[in-house]
Amino acid sequence: MMLNKKIILVTGASRGIGQVTAVTLAKAGAQVVLHGRSMESLAETIEVVSAVGLAPFVVIYDMTDEAAMKQGTMAIKKQFGRLDGLVNNAGIMHEGLLGMVKIETMHEMMHVNVTAVLQQMQLAAKLMTKNDTSSIVNVSSIIGVQGAEGSAAYSASKAAVVGLTKSVAKEWAAKGIRVNAVAPGFIETDLTAHYESKRKETVLNKIKMHRFGQADEVANVILFLLSDLSSYVTGQTIGVDGGMVI
Repeated sequence: MMLNKKIILVTGASRGIGQVTAVTLAKAGAQVVLHGRSMESLAETIEVVSAVGLAPFVVIYDMTDEAAMKQGTMAIKKQFGRLDGLVNNAGIMHEGLLGMVKIETMHEMMHVNVTAVLQQMQLAAKLMTKNDTSSIVNVSSIIGVQGAEGSAAYSASKAAVVGLTKSVAKEWAAKGIRVNAVAPGFIETDLTAHYESKRKETVLNKIKMHRFGQADEVANVILFLLSDLSSYVTGQTIGVDGGMVI
């Protein structure tokens, strides 16, 4: 198996890309640690991961609760003594034209999408220092790479993830911790289910492969970046967007 019993934490694992990634990693042999805000929200993920691989370990906390995040890390340390991989997937998205963006909304998005990602990496690294094959994958967005009308705040937060990824990759390469990011394009999940047909058509016309992406197509790239197949890859942001940006 590609990830034979590697301990990997997936944040925001209750749905969408996070849930599919957790299942993909479990199928590849990983011992998955699922993060969510409640046991109820993770119930389905726990069930499907258990059906395809090792029973998952679960940590519950809000990404904005620094103390709770630390407690979650300590629980992982107590259970396994180490961490081999981290998928920083948890995030929120608020859309709106720049003039309509509320400052409190911007603060919330930066806290969840950037500050919490930074803290999660800090804590994870403490459990990775004894490894020389550790890997962190941060989930950004193609919007964070090229921007988009009506998504200035979200774009800024996801662009920050790209910069954070590059900087930390340079700092931690000598420690044996690789840090990369994926930048999904339009992926058919509950986050995009509310898009009106006209808006979807506009987006579709920008995609060179002429179709929307699926969560498993993002998960497979994350799997690659966590595995030894990408052992000489760090500091990269890989677009998973069907050719929307080339």
